[in-house]
Amino acid sequence: MKHILLIGAGRSATTLIDYLLEQAERLDWFIRLGDRDETLAQEKIKGSSRATAFGMDVKNTEQLIIEIRQADVVISMLPAFMHLQVAELCVEYRKHLVTASYVSEDMKKLNEKAEQNGVLLLNEIGLDPGIDHMSAMKLIHHIKDEGHKIEAFESFTGGLLAPESEKGNPWKYKFTWNPRNVVLAGQGGSVKFLHNGRHKYIPPYRLFRRTEILDIEGFGKFEGYANRDSLSYINIYGLQGTPTVYRGTLRRVGFCRAWHIFVMLGATDDSYVMEDIKDMTYREFINSFLPYNPNDSVELKLMQYLHIDQDSDIMEKLRWSGIFSDKRIGLESATPAQILEKILMDKWKMDSDDRDMIAMLHKLIYFDGVSYRKILSHMVIEGKDSIHTGMAQTVGLPVGVATKLILEGVIREKGVQIPVKPEIYEPVLKELEHYGIQFIEQDEICEIEAERTI
Repeated sequence: MKHILLIGAGRSATTLIDYLLEQAERLDWFIRLGDRDETLAQEKIKGSSRATAFGMDVKNTEQLIIEIRQADVVISMLPAFMHLQVAELCVEYRKHLVTASYVSEDMKKLNEKAEQNGVLLLNEIGLDPGIDHMSAMKLIHHIKDEGHKIEAFESFTGGLLAPESEKGNPWKYKFTWNPRNVVLAGQGGSVKFLHNGRHKYIPPYRLFRRTEILDIEGFGKFEGYANRDSLSYINIYGLQGTPTVYRGTLRRVGFCRAWHIFVMLGATDDSYVMEDIKDMTYREFINSFLPYNPNDSVELKLMQYLHIDQDSDIMEKLRWSGIFSDKRIGLESATPAQILEKILMDKWKMDSDDRDMIAMLHKLIYFDGVSYRKILSHMVIEGKDSIHTGMAQTVGLPVGVATKLILEGVIREKGVQIPVKPEIYEPVLKELEHYGIQFIEQDEICEIEAERTI
């Protein structure tokens, strides 16, 4: 019998837990599910005879060591900053580790010792990062194996609402993942990417006005805005010499123009704590960024200050979001970004009857020796309900599948890895197809100059 230690039973682990329990019956596994909320962990295993749920404090090193030592594979679904201690103990006690988080610099430092101890520390095996890596590398390796030259690579991912859940919501958006990451998008320095052989930069205050309109067949139009650092993927994906490399996030058309207002207002700033907010209302929060004029309404001052037309769909979105409400913020101390997150949670929290949607699109242009060709490859996954979300599926299933392949000896890599090698991504993508996670590809001749629109 194989033993799996899964640390973390939160929202993103729901589908993963279901997958592991299903496989445990067939493959003779036993799962120990640890979470600081033991009741939640008990609910997630649904009384299975193949699992035990227990309360776990990852700061309790003694408990962590006991649990890791009796496992064959450890899965950490903890927040990213908490993986390192788990990884260090996994290396010390020669246990493989799987996470869906980005590889940190400290994690990279464990590579040599992990290799020496025969341990795999597999990171970035969720959705983004994860499925994005694997599907992109499958395309890139295929084009290179055919001897063709890649001229441009663009990749976009978005956690959105399923079409029927967009109705009545002018933003066509709710929080389907970590709200803080949404509010802080674009913060922390200029965005960097490569376009037509030139390095390009977008300062944070212009990020949401530099967008690209994209169409996914059967699902309509989206807009993409640039992720923070696309340049780092040149080496990760082996795209040295490729003139255009760009990674971005998808939203429905119109979202970015409205979000830009929050950025320009200063409401997404996370660099300082606001004073005297205990009794502040949502309306007063917005007014605190506007010029003093006791005779004009907050709405009128906002429109004048940021040059918004009264009948603009931007104002419709802002009004719907509740920012002009007299409801009290109710926080003792917070940054503007934290306050905005609190306000938006009132309207952007997923309701019980909401369903989410994951959309991913790769656009790759290559020269086949005769003509330029464009590949469009897309995946769209809709959640079943507000618990079994598309996000939980696309994060949890790759983690579960990779864990199974490690236990079966199919994945034999050692050291600190991400899924960009065929030995990892090919078997994972193959099994994910059985769960409906697959890409639809379209390959056609294109005019390369017309395609370089960023």
